Amino acid sequence: MTRGALEAATHGIVTAVSVAPVGEAFDEAVAELRRLPAVDVGAHLVLVGERPLSPPSEVPSLVGRDGRLLSGFGAFCVRYARGGVAIADVRRELGRQLVRLLDTGLPVRHLNSHQHLHALPCVFDEVTALAAEHGIPFIRIPEDPLLPPPLTPRALALRSLRRLARGCRRRLAGRSPVETLSGTLGLASAGHLTAGRLRALLATPWSGRYELVCHPGSGDENLKSRYRWGYEWDSERQALCDPGLRPALDERGIELTSFSRLAALTSPAKPPAASPGRP
Repeated sequence: MTRGALEAATHGIVTAVSVAPVGEAFDEAVAELRRLPAVDVGAHLVLVGERPLSPPSEVPSLVGRDGRLLSGFGAFCVRYARGGVAIADVRRELGRQLVRLLDTGLPVRHLNSHQHLHALPCVFDEVTALAAEHGIPFIRIPEDPLLPPPLTPRALALRSLRRLARGCRRRLAGRSPVETLSGTLGLASAGHLTAGRLRALLATPWSGRYELVCHPGSGDENLKSRYRWGYEWDSERQALCDPGLRPALDERGIELTSFSRLAALTSPAKPPAASPGRP
Protein backbone atom coordinates (compact mmCIF):
# COMPACT_ATOMS: atom_id res chain seq x y z
CA MET A 1 0.00 0.00 0.00
CA THR A 2 2.89 2.36 0.77
CA ARG A 3 4.17 2.48 -2.81
CA GLY A 4 0.68 2.97 -4.24
CA ALA A 5 -0.14 5.82 -1.87
CA LEU A 6 3.11 7.60 -2.63
CA GLU A 7 2.60 7.18 -6.37
CA ALA A 8 -0.86 8.74 -6.00
CA ALA A 9 0.80 11.63 -4.17
CA THR A 10 3.58 12.18 -6.71
CA HIS A 11 1.59 11.55 -9.90
CA GLY A 12 -2.02 12.05 -8.81
CA ILE A 13 -4.23 14.25 -6.67
CA VAL A 14 -3.30 12.94 -3.21
CA THR A 15 -1.85 15.66 -0.94
CA ALA A 16 -1.73 13.79 2.38
CA VAL A 17 -1.06 10.24 3.51
CA SER A 18 -1.67 8.45 6.80
CA VAL A 19 0.93 6.18 8.38
CA ALA A 20 0.00 3.30 10.69
CA PRO A 21 2.65 3.23 13.43
CA VAL A 22 2.05 -0.50 13.97
CA GLY A 23 2.26 -1.35 10.26
CA GLU A 24 4.85 -3.77 8.89
CA ALA A 25 5.99 -1.21 6.31
CA PHE A 26 6.37 1.63 8.84
CA ASP A 27 10.11 2.12 8.35
CA GLU A 28 9.78 2.00 4.56
CA ALA A 29 6.96 4.55 4.63
CA VAL A 30 8.96 6.93 6.83
CA ALA A 31 12.03 6.68 4.60
CA GLU A 32 9.98 7.42 1.49
CA LEU A 33 8.10 10.31 3.08
CA ARG A 34 11.36 11.98 4.06
CA ARG A 35 11.99 12.33 0.31
CA LEU A 36 8.58 13.94 -0.22
CA PRO A 37 8.38 16.94 2.12
CA ALA A 38 5.46 18.43 0.17
CA VAL A 39 3.21 15.50 1.14
CA ASP A 40 1.40 15.95 4.45
CA VAL A 41 1.77 13.14 6.99
CA GLY A 42 -0.92 11.92 9.36
CA ALA A 43 -1.11 9.19 11.97
CA HIS A 44 -3.48 6.31 11.21
CA LEU A 45 -4.05 5.09 14.76
CA VAL A 46 -4.85 1.40 15.13
CA LEU A 47 -6.92 -0.39 17.78
CA VAL A 48 -7.78 -3.58 15.86
CA GLY A 49 -6.24 -6.14 13.55
CA GLU A 50 -2.54 -5.75 14.41
CA ARG A 51 -0.12 -6.24 17.26
CA PRO A 52 -0.05 -3.40 19.80
CA LEU A 53 3.10 -1.42 20.43
CA SER A 54 2.42 -1.84 24.14
CA PRO A 55 3.14 -5.11 25.94
CA PRO A 56 -0.23 -6.94 26.02
CA SER A 57 -0.10 -7.00 29.82
CA GLU A 58 -0.20 -3.19 29.81
CA VAL A 59 -3.28 -2.93 27.58
CA PRO A 60 -5.27 -6.05 28.54
CA SER A 61 -8.66 -4.62 27.61
CA LEU A 62 -7.55 -4.08 23.99
CA VAL A 63 -6.19 -7.55 23.20
CA GLY A 64 -7.37 -11.11 22.82
CA ARG A 65 -5.84 -14.26 24.25
CA ASP A 66 -3.19 -14.25 21.53
CA GLY A 67 -1.90 -10.86 22.65
CA ARG A 68 -3.02 -9.18 19.43
CA LEU A 69 -5.46 -6.31 19.18
CA LEU A 70 -9.06 -7.42 18.63
CA SER A 71 -9.93 -8.63 15.16
CA GLY A 72 -12.01 -5.72 13.90
CA PHE A 73 -14.59 -2.99 14.36
CA GLY A 74 -17.35 -5.37 15.45
CA ALA A 75 -15.34 -7.12 18.16
CA PHE A 76 -14.06 -3.81 19.49
CA CYS A 77 -17.49 -2.20 19.56
CA VAL A 78 -19.04 -5.15 21.41
CA ARG A 79 -16.36 -4.97 24.10
CA TYR A 80 -16.63 -1.17 24.21
CA ALA A 81 -20.44 -1.28 24.58
CA ARG A 82 -20.12 -3.75 27.45
CA GLY A 83 -17.72 -1.45 29.27
CA GLY A 84 -14.81 -3.80 28.70
CA VAL A 85 -12.46 -1.27 27.09
CA ALA A 86 -10.36 0.65 29.61
CA ILE A 87 -9.84 4.18 28.35
CA ALA A 88 -6.48 4.25 30.12
CA ASP A 89 -5.41 1.37 27.85
CA VAL A 90 -6.59 3.30 24.79
CA ARG A 91 -4.63 6.35 25.95
CA ARG A 92 -1.51 4.30 26.57
CA GLU A 93 -1.51 2.43 23.26
CA LEU A 94 -2.49 5.32 21.00
CA GLY A 95 -0.05 7.62 22.79
CA ARG A 96 2.77 5.19 22.06
CA GLN A 97 1.73 4.88 18.44
CA LEU A 98 1.67 8.63 17.94
CA VAL A 99 5.00 9.15 19.69
CA ARG A 100 6.60 6.50 17.48
CA LEU A 101 5.62 8.50 14.41
CA LEU A 102 6.56 11.86 15.93
CA ASP A 103 9.97 10.50 16.93
CA THR A 104 10.82 10.08 13.24
CA GLY A 105 10.89 13.85 12.92
CA LEU A 106 8.17 13.89 10.27
CA PRO A 107 5.71 16.75 10.87
CA VAL A 108 2.35 15.17 11.71
CA ARG A 109 -0.55 17.31 10.51
CA HIS A 110 -3.64 15.15 11.02
CA LEU A 111 -5.00 12.17 12.93
CA ASN A 112 -7.46 9.47 11.97
CA SER A 113 -7.92 5.80 12.84
CA HIS A 114 -8.23 2.37 11.34
CA GLN A 115 -11.90 1.53 10.72
CA HIS A 116 -12.81 4.98 12.11
CA LEU A 117 -12.83 3.69 15.70
CA HIS A 118 -11.90 7.13 16.99
CA ALA A 119 -15.51 8.14 16.22
CA LEU A 120 -16.55 6.32 19.41
CA PRO A 121 -17.07 9.07 22.00
CA CYS A 122 -14.51 8.15 24.66
CA VAL A 123 -11.91 7.19 22.06
CA PHE A 124 -12.53 10.47 20.24
CA ASP A 125 -11.85 12.42 23.41
CA GLU A 126 -8.50 10.65 23.84
CA VAL A 127 -7.46 11.19 20.23
CA THR A 128 -8.45 14.86 20.43
CA ALA A 129 -6.42 15.23 23.63
CA LEU A 130 -3.39 13.66 21.93
CA ALA A 131 -3.73 16.04 18.99
CA ALA A 132 -3.94 19.05 21.29
CA GLU A 133 -1.02 17.86 23.43
CA HIS A 134 1.28 17.45 20.43
CA GLY A 135 0.12 20.47 18.43
CA ILE A 136 -1.44 18.45 15.62
CA PRO A 137 -3.92 20.79 13.91
CA PHE A 138 -6.50 18.44 12.36
CA ILE A 139 -8.49 15.36 13.26
CA ARG A 140 -10.78 13.49 10.88
CA ILE A 141 -14.51 13.42 11.52
CA PRO A 142 -15.90 10.73 9.16
CA GLU A 143 -19.11 12.53 8.28
CA ASP A 144 -19.91 11.75 4.64
CA PRO A 145 -22.81 13.72 3.11
CA LEU A 146 -23.09 11.41 0.08
CA LEU A 147 -24.10 8.05 1.51
CA PRO A 148 -26.39 5.62 -0.36
CA PRO A 149 -29.88 4.76 0.92
CA PRO A 150 -29.81 2.42 3.95
CA LEU A 151 -30.72 -0.70 2.00
CA THR A 152 -27.69 -2.85 2.81
CA PRO A 153 -25.85 -3.72 6.05
CA ARG A 154 -22.87 -1.64 4.93
CA ALA A 155 -25.04 1.38 4.14
CA LEU A 156 -26.67 1.09 7.56
CA ALA A 157 -23.26 0.87 9.21
CA LEU A 158 -22.06 3.98 7.37
CA ARG A 159 -25.12 5.92 8.51
CA SER A 160 -24.45 4.83 12.09
CA LEU A 161 -20.90 6.05 11.65
CA ARG A 162 -22.21 9.38 10.39
CA ARG A 163 -24.35 9.74 13.52
CA LEU A 164 -21.29 9.07 15.67
CA ALA A 165 -19.32 11.59 13.59
CA ARG A 166 -21.90 14.30 14.17
CA GLY A 167 -21.66 13.64 17.88
CA CYS A 168 -17.87 14.03 17.61
CA ARG A 169 -18.31 17.38 15.91
CA ARG A 170 -20.52 18.57 18.77
CA ARG A 171 -17.95 17.38 21.32
CA LEU A 172 -15.18 19.25 19.52
CA ALA A 173 -16.98 22.52 18.87
CA GLY A 174 -15.44 25.38 20.81
CA ARG A 175 -13.64 23.14 23.28
CA SER A 176 -10.36 22.32 21.59
CA PRO A 177 -7.64 23.99 19.51
CA VAL A 178 -7.87 21.01 17.16
CA GLU A 179 -9.76 21.63 13.92
CA THR A 180 -11.67 19.46 11.51
CA LEU A 181 -12.95 19.73 7.97
CA SER A 182 -16.54 19.88 6.78
CA GLY A 183 -16.49 16.11 6.42
CA THR A 184 -15.25 13.24 4.31
CA LEU A 185 -16.06 11.95 0.86
CA GLY A 186 -15.71 8.46 -0.56
CA LEU A 187 -16.61 6.29 2.45
CA ALA A 188 -19.23 4.36 0.49
CA SER A 189 -16.64 3.51 -2.18
CA ALA A 190 -13.84 2.57 0.25
CA GLY A 191 -11.49 0.20 -1.49
CA HIS A 192 -13.44 0.41 -4.74
CA LEU A 193 -12.92 3.99 -5.89
CA THR A 194 -12.79 3.79 -9.68
CA ALA A 195 -12.24 6.72 -12.00
CA GLY A 196 -15.97 6.72 -12.78
CA ARG A 197 -16.99 6.80 -9.14
CA LEU A 198 -14.48 9.53 -8.43
CA ARG A 199 -15.84 11.67 -11.24
CA ALA A 200 -19.38 11.08 -9.95
CA LEU A 201 -18.30 12.33 -6.51
CA LEU A 202 -16.84 15.45 -8.07
CA ALA A 203 -20.04 16.06 -10.04
CA THR A 204 -22.30 15.80 -6.96
CA PRO A 205 -23.22 19.16 -5.42
CA TRP A 206 -21.38 19.80 -2.15
CA SER A 207 -19.49 22.70 -0.69
CA GLY A 208 -16.94 23.20 2.04
CA ARG A 209 -13.58 21.65 2.82
CA TYR A 210 -13.71 17.88 2.50
CA GLU A 211 -11.20 15.08 2.77
CA LEU A 212 -11.39 12.37 0.12
CA VAL A 213 -10.81 9.07 1.94
CA CYS A 214 -9.04 6.65 -0.39
CA HIS A 215 -6.89 3.52 -0.33
CA PRO A 216 -4.47 3.50 -3.27
CA GLY A 217 -2.09 0.57 -3.41
CA SER A 218 0.21 -1.35 -5.68
CA GLY A 219 0.09 -5.11 -6.25
CA ASP A 220 -3.45 -6.35 -5.63
CA GLU A 221 -2.57 -10.05 -5.51
CA ASN A 222 0.11 -9.59 -2.88
CA LEU A 223 -2.09 -7.31 -0.80
CA LYS A 224 -5.08 -9.65 -1.04
CA SER A 225 -2.97 -12.48 0.38
CA ARG A 226 -2.31 -10.35 3.48
CA TYR A 227 -5.54 -8.40 3.89
CA ARG A 228 -8.97 -9.95 3.39
CA TRP A 229 -10.82 -6.70 2.86
CA GLY A 230 -11.65 -7.28 -0.81
CA TYR A 231 -10.21 -3.90 -1.78
CA GLU A 232 -9.09 -2.98 -5.29
CA TRP A 233 -5.97 -1.03 -4.40
CA ASP A 234 -4.54 -0.84 -7.92
CA SER A 235 -7.79 0.54 -9.34
CA GLU A 236 -7.87 3.27 -6.71
CA ARG A 237 -4.28 4.23 -7.46
CA GLN A 238 -5.02 4.39 -11.17
CA ALA A 239 -8.17 6.44 -10.58
CA LEU A 240 -6.32 8.97 -8.44
CA CYS A 241 -3.56 9.27 -11.05
CA ASP A 242 -5.98 9.78 -13.94
CA PRO A 243 -4.52 12.73 -15.93
CA GLY A 244 -8.02 14.00 -16.64
CA LEU A 245 -8.78 14.63 -12.98
CA ARG A 246 -7.07 17.97 -12.57
CA PRO A 247 -8.93 19.57 -15.52
CA ALA A 248 -12.16 18.12 -14.10
CA LEU A 249 -11.41 19.69 -10.71
CA ASP A 250 -10.68 23.04 -12.33
CA GLU A 251 -13.87 22.87 -14.37
CA ARG A 252 -15.95 22.40 -11.22
CA GLY A 253 -14.07 25.03 -9.23
CA ILE A 254 -12.65 22.47 -6.80
CA GLU A 255 -9.26 23.42 -5.37
CA LEU A 256 -6.82 20.82 -4.07
CA THR A 257 -5.30 21.82 -0.76
CA SER A 258 -3.52 20.24 2.19
CA PHE A 259 -3.71 20.21 5.97
CA SER A 260 -0.52 22.26 6.14
CA ARG A 261 -1.93 25.01 3.96
CA LEU A 262 -5.21 25.06 5.86
CA ALA A 263 -3.38 25.20 9.18
CA ALA A 264 -1.34 28.16 7.93
CA LEU A 265 -4.54 29.97 6.96
CA THR A 266 -6.23 29.46 10.33
CA SER A 267 -3.30 29.76 12.75
CA PRO A 268 -3.20 32.95 14.85
CA ALA A 269 -0.61 35.56 14.03
CA LYS A 270 2.74 34.94 15.72
CA PRO A 271 3.77 37.42 18.45
CA PRO A 272 6.60 39.82 17.63
CA ALA A 273 10.07 38.33 17.97
CA ALA A 274 11.89 39.14 21.21
CA SER A 275 14.66 41.69 21.10
CA PRO A 276 18.19 40.28 20.88
CA GLY A 277 19.51 39.30 24.29
CA ARG A 278 16.04 39.10 25.88
CA PRO A 279 14.25 35.85 26.81
